[in-house]
Amino acid sequence: MSSSYAASLRSVQAFDFSRGASVSRSEQLRNGAARIQVLQQRHGFCRGNFGALLPGGSFQAGSIGQQQFVCPQLEKLQRRKQPGRRRQPVRHKAVAKEGASSPPYNVVITGSSKGIGLALAKQFLAAGDRVCLCARDTSQLEAQCKEFEKEYPGQTLAWATDVTKAAEVADLANFAKQAMGHVDVWINNAGTNAYTYKPLVENSDEDIEQIVATNTLGVMLCCRQAIKLMQKQGSRGHIFNMDGAGADGNPTPRFAAYGATKRGLAQFTKSLQAELKLLEISNVTVHNLSPGMVTTDLLMAGADRQQARFFINALAEPPDVVADFLVPRIRATVANADGKSKYIRFLTSPKAYSQILARLLFKSRKDRYVKESDS
Repeated sequence: MSSSYAASLRSVQAFDFSRGASVSRSEQLRNGAARIQVLQQRHGFCRGNFGALLPGGSFQAGSIGQQQFVCPQLEKLQRRKQPGRRRQPVRHKAVAKEGASSPPYNVVITGSSKGIGLALAKQFLAAGDRVCLCARDTSQLEAQCKEFEKEYPGQTLAWATDVTKAAEVADLANFAKQAMGHVDVWINNAGTNAYTYKPLVENSDEDIEQIVATNTLGVMLCCRQAIKLMQKQGSRGHIFNMDGAGADGNPTPRFAAYGATKRGLAQFTKSLQAELKLLEISNVTVHNLSPGMVTTDLLMAGADRQQARFFINALAEPPDVVADFLVPRIRATVANADGKSKYIRFLTSPKAYSQILARLLFKSRKDRYVKESDS
């Protein structure tokens, strides 16, 4: 490991992604070396000479001190960019198989008056689908509905709902059925950390109750109602549960309650899949979505520490970028009638490690969203 790289690692407080906790400098260096070896194997980095995998999937050559380094993937990338050679982007087209629903789709999204929920709604509307917006704030829903109606006339519906109230969730399902006829996609996006980042012992009773009620009870009530609706409609229906920090089992200090609620989602989805099989309900499938770090008010409320600012800049993306990735894959899943549960992830571990490496070596994305200290 070069001295320059070691110095870069020391410039910020290290974070051990495998355990989500601060580690010692010696352990930090060992972990850093091990991760670089993984990146070398996965992305073709030269041993001892490093090429950087930058955001967007591109590679960049550079130097560490006086040592020049290259990446074998760089030559391939350069050849692809030669005149006359145009690489076509990968498209996830929603071409329905036999037995699957056909586009345009009818979509219900909870927590869709702002943030990632709103961005998802925009992408579905742009694809020609009908979307039922859902949130507690009636005024925000009305404003968004009017805005969408200008660009996507006749495609947008809205229903004010508190997902922690069983009766209101039932009303939402009934409204969607009456207004749309059937529901192809139901996304449980509503979630909160009460916009607070502090140890659990400092959280108020109200904050803890709100977090658990929205993130756990709300998802359970919505899944139950969506399954009841979809099993009777004849056509296939898909439920997508949105995960968050803590879903991988790593610690989430300063938002422990939030992390605990997200950790249980994957198990809950598996349990529902098992119950659907037990009940012989073959036209409903439950999936998981993982948006990664998204620059919403929920995330930015925690940008009060240097370590948090570092990872927000290195890893986070705006809601529209994440939605642009997720929606085509959701629609492709609906078009596929295999009945298998999917886990669609935006920020994978290799991608995260690559972006962190680019940040450490080249200061890529430094101060992108929030100002970091100069240390």
